[in-house]
Amino acid sequence: MPLPRLPFAFPPRGAVLIVFCALYLLPGLIGHDPWKGDDATHFGVVYSMLDGGHWLLPHLAGEVWLDSPPLYHWTAAVLAKVFGLLLPLHDAARLASGLFIGIMIACLTGAARHLVGQEAGRGAALVAIGCLGLLVHAHEVQPATALLAAAAALYCGLALMPQHPLRGGALAGAALGLGFLATGLPALIALGPLLMLLPLLSPHLRTPTAARSMLAALAVAAPLVLSWPLALYWLEPAALGAWWSRELAELRTVSNLPLALWNFLKLLGWFAWPALPLALWTLWKERRRLREPRILIPLTSFLILLAVQSAFSEPRSLNVLPLLPPLVLLAAPATLSLRRGAANALDWFGMMTFTLLAGLIWLGWLAMIAGVPPQVAKNLARLAPGFVAHFSIPAFAVSLGLTFAWLWLIFKSPRAPQRGAAHWAAGLVLCWSLLMALWLPLIDYDRSYRAVSAALTAALPADHGCIAGRGLGSTQRAAFHYFAGIQTVREGSRAAARCRLFLTQGTLQKEALPAGTGWRKTWEGHRPSDRNERFRLYTRP
Repeated sequence: MPLPRLPFAFPPRGAVLIVFCALYLLPGLIGHDPWKGDDATHFGVVYSMLDGGHWLLPHLAGEVWLDSPPLYHWTAAVLAKVFGLLLPLHDAARLASGLFIGIMIACLTGAARHLVGQEAGRGAALVAIGCLGLLVHAHEVQPATALLAAAAALYCGLALMPQHPLRGGALAGAALGLGFLATGLPALIALGPLLMLLPLLSPHLRTPTAARSMLAALAVAAPLVLSWPLALYWLEPAALGAWWSRELAELRTVSNLPLALWNFLKLLGWFAWPALPLALWTLWKERRRLREPRILIPLTSFLILLAVQSAFSEPRSLNVLPLLPPLVLLAAPATLSLRRGAANALDWFGMMTFTLLAGLIWLGWLAMIAGVPPQVAKNLARLAPGFVAHFSIPAFAVSLGLTFAWLWLIFKSPRAPQRGAAHWAAGLVLCWSLLMALWLPLIDYDRSYRAVSAALTAALPADHGCIAGRGLGSTQRAAFHYFAGIQTVREGSRAAARCRLFLTQGTLQKEALPAGTGWRKTWEGHRPSDRNERFRLYTRP
């Protein structure tokens, strides 16, 4: 019996595209503990707001935290308050990342629609969803997602300026101000020059109307940028000085700029796939029209961001994230203009890659549940010692339905210019959803500190008082605060000298005793899958 035709227009548009975006955003946001890394660290800041009321001056497990202004954490804390009755607190807070990535996709869609056309807006959404480097960061508690939303909103405001100067200027200014409130001075350095350079580079943006738009943008941005620093100066002047010193200290330039630039470009090769090759095709095809706003805005922004990130930051995935929105805007027109051979190659590569990857995800799940193939089951057991998988009917049913939907899509989708981009985005959504449905218990077991926190709590005496700490990273302090209610006091402080308990983080080989005499080790623990990280608790009379 032949498969019926797809029940929606292809490529997806309107409400179907919104549902498709939701299928991308929701899996991985809920259903798991805070994971080791930024997810646990930034949730720790959110939890300190909810637990200790540290809204203006962020804290992490009892200590001041000055890594960035608190816009993202405010948003996550509000969502945790609102949805905390329906979801675990950490899941509700993680919805902030889904919100900001949703705003980013919507604004990139709007910018591409105003700069190029309706179909290019749809292409921008598909390319954004398909970017490999965005996937994990979009589903963790991550302030960088707020910067992505701000950058996309800035491009949307600039695209609106010719037809709606005041609205476009206000949106661009709000985006610049909120970007600062999300990540601080780096946002102003990365996004601010765009407003000044564009009128110099393009005659389309040197009109009196464009000048009024730029003034409106600055008028809206200025109070937003000043709001948090002024409030901090009024209530915590010493903290403002410490934050500003930290911001300036992080602006040190790298020692070898050409090498840093090359490393960023190498990272982009996979991180920005498929946006990067599509953007390069757009630049080649439109090489005689580079000064038009639809090319100039994202190209100028990308070059500024690449220069700033290469000069002031390490070449790692989190620092490459801001380069994605301008690349997506450059890539959007290419989804409509790729030559037939290249479009078919992208289409087949996406279909084959994600079909194979989905099969491997199913194979790994079968090994976890049934122990076959035996070698795969043994390898997984070595990765997560002690983990026992359980069959879940809802997870199995959802995964099976998504797999059949994928097969239906690739066999019955009609020929269309954006078919390759749509199949790539759909394949990424399929594999991420399968991973979150079938493998989530294993990943949670590997990345969560819940079990080790429970073991530590059980080892504490009933009237333990304060606990001094050494070597604990921000992730571990955040996890112990959330799961066990423990806020350690840093070694060397006057308060730490009075503590009868001492908690250290070390390695399997390295065990350093606390300073002084009379200490006795009463507990040692670690996450089951971590062969190196060790926590040790010492007590004294």
